Amino acid sequence: MPDATRSLVTGCGGFLGAEIVRQLLRRGDRVVGISRGSYPELVELGMTHVRGDLTCRDFVLDQVRDVDAVIHTAALAGVWGDWSRYFQTNVSATRHLIDACRQNKIGRLVYTSSPSVTFTGDDQSGVDESVPYPSRWLCHYPKSKAMAERDVLAAHAPPDLATCSLRPHLIWGPGDPHLLPRVVQRARSRKLRIVGDGKNLVDMVYVVNAAAAHLCAVDTLALNPDQAGGRAYFVAQDEPVALWPWIEKFCQSAGVSFSGRRVPFRVAYGLGGALEAAYRMTGRDSEPPMTRFVAAQLAKDHYFDVSAAAERLGYRPSVTMDEGLRLTADYLRELGGSS
Repeated sequence: MPDATRSLVTGCGGFLGAEIVRQLLRRGDRVVGISRGSYPELVELGMTHVRGDLTCRDFVLDQVRDVDAVIHTAALAGVWGDWSRYFQTNVSATRHLIDACRQNKIGRLVYTSSPSVTFTGDDQSGVDESVPYPSRWLCHYPKSKAMAERDVLAAHAPPDLATCSLRPHLIWGPGDPHLLPRVVQRARSRKLRIVGDGKNLVDMVYVVNAAAAHLCAVDTLALNPDQAGGRAYFVAQDEPVALWPWIEKFCQSAGVSFSGRRVPFRVAYGLGGALEAAYRMTGRDSEPPMTRFVAAQLAKDHYFDVSAAAERLGYRPSVTMDEGLRLTADYLRELGGSS
């Protein structure tokens, strides 16, 4: 392993970003975190915090300096909203960071992408990174992430700048503010429905493993940029699960019953398309209760060949699905008991 790294983490207060910060600090790195919000708990651990907006080019060029590596996790997620917001937050901000790395002689850039950059709405069953980007995406988020990923990979030019892109899939674990709490909430309100035949296989990644993959990428770009750089990598548990039986198991372990009622995929997909059209016509900002992207994600296979991350980055999941399930369910039960 190389000497202690001076690392800058964007989106340092997010679910993934905060875990990356903790792991970097734990191994003795000096860490600067950039975010819009305030995160005193990370400052107490030793992170230097800078508040600001990555869509402001002058801010990025001025503040992203005096480090060895940048880990760029900050993004606007979601399946609904104006294209301009996704472009500014996910594409323009990434371009500013690339420029800052070049101008300020920062040698490594690791970008947090998403497997959805290659998702067309059809099954993705054990695909690897050779699968191409689609010509059309089902929502703005994956399109913007794909554009930014292309820019990051095109910027790979060692020894001046080594880059790579990680595509962690469905990050979950204790402290997850979105994915699993949303599932549990919908199950409690009896609004959770199985979309499709309920047999689709899905990869996920426990947050500790997802963060560790980023450290592997930072280290390998330093040691062997030709081996690791200029490439995208799927990152997952390498333990695909049948999505809906796993969700039922998770709900049970969290003390929540799941009705298991079904909706045919074509019905959910058609409803999603109709709701998207209606929301666009009426100019509503809130996310529709169903979209085509969500319907396809809930009904189709999306699991991946992660051998490239293992072979080129040295990525190995340290927390298994079963262990992660137990730790997360315990956390949610404690959270429910204290609320």
